[in-house]
Amino acid sequence: MSTRNHSKLLITWVVVALFSVVLLIAGADISVAQVKAHSQASHAVKPADIVRDPADIPPPLPNRAPTVVHVTLTARELVGTLDASANTTYRYWTFNGKVPGPMIRVRQGDTVEVTLHNDPSSRMAHSIDFHAALGPGGGAALSQTIPGQSKTFTFQATTPGLFVYHCGTPMIAEHMANGMYGLILVEPANGLLRVDHEYYVMQGEIYTSGAKGTKGLQTFSAAKLMEERPEYSIFNGAVDALTTEHPMPAKVGETIRVFFGNAGPNQTASSHVVGQIFARVYQLGSLTSPPLEDAQTVGVPPGAAAILELKAKIPGKFALMDHAISRMAKGNMAIFDVTGPENASLMHAGPTIPQDGSQSNKPGSAELLPVTTKATPRAMLPGACQCLAATILFRPAIWRCRG
Repeated sequence: MSTRNHSKLLITWVVVALFSVVLLIAGADISVAQVKAHSQASHAVKPADIVRDPADIPPPLPNRAPTVVHVTLTARELVGTLDASANTTYRYWTFNGKVPGPMIRVRQGDTVEVTLHNDPSSRMAHSIDFHAALGPGGGAALSQTIPGQSKTFTFQATTPGLFVYHCGTPMIAEHMANGMYGLILVEPANGLLRVDHEYYVMQGEIYTSGAKGTKGLQTFSAAKLMEERPEYSIFNGAVDALTTEHPMPAKVGETIRVFFGNAGPNQTASSHVVGQIFARVYQLGSLTSPPLEDAQTVGVPPGAAAILELKAKIPGKFALMDHAISRMAKGNMAIFDVTGPENASLMHAGPTIPQDGSQSNKPGSAELLPVTTKATPRAMLPGACQCLAATILFRPAIWRCRG
């Protein structure tokens, strides 16, 4: 009897032990699955960086005969960061996951073969309209692509210039406002003059249901689009994209070339660099018309482009903005960060210093006096623009002349 009881007890302990091991293994598997699921969920909602680096430009083309250029674009719809300072996100529609889409560089006479993939995760059909292409819809009629499919079409780059491309699927304005645009440069047969820096900048408008600065995922507002009331006016897809994330560096004396496009879809851009003058401007992207020289502000309509060139002669942070200047409070600002030696002959604090070192206070001469002014409220300015604008534009003192 004692032996039987011993055996039963032993069997009971073995069963309990095995059951415990099974529970431990199952519990471990459940924990691993939960951690994995949580990790996947976190990854799924993590907003993407949709900002196109302005230095992300194909290099100048070598002297060569016309050739076939293959261009592949993928339409991707994804949640990206619209305003990091406010934790604002937005569901962008993009070419290749960035805003703007990639800059394309070809030579006059090239044959351009374009393949558009529409990612299977997309909810919408997409297409491409190239302003550089001659044919129905600029290619849009040949490239209407549903999610998971691809289309290819070919065109000849006949005319040199800087041209916009964008999605041509109805409602076209919605596709453009959501980020589906870019630039194609058709270089003339002899190419362009070499410069020290080339940058790629596009202005766009975003129409959200919530007011600017609202936290969280924002939805698209068709009503505001039709009323032409964007909540955001941005460069390269997001607030602070070209101020804190990708300021554009240069050195004193270097020539900067900006391939600038205005995606709109509604508002004309009045491009201006505070404290600089454009040395050369190829208006409306034309490379067959003579350039405009010494321009202060350049108008660029929606769906148009311009090539802007400037040479910094003094160091500092120079703000590129739309001179419809209230748009700065909607995120419209970019920075050229110029370093190098000072040049006091161009600008310095205080009155003019005669060659003999004395100060001129003769009757009728101008005397510069500081006048304090109220600063623009910080709440009106977007993210890092608050500090930058205060530094660049709204100094604690301004100067006036008194005779």
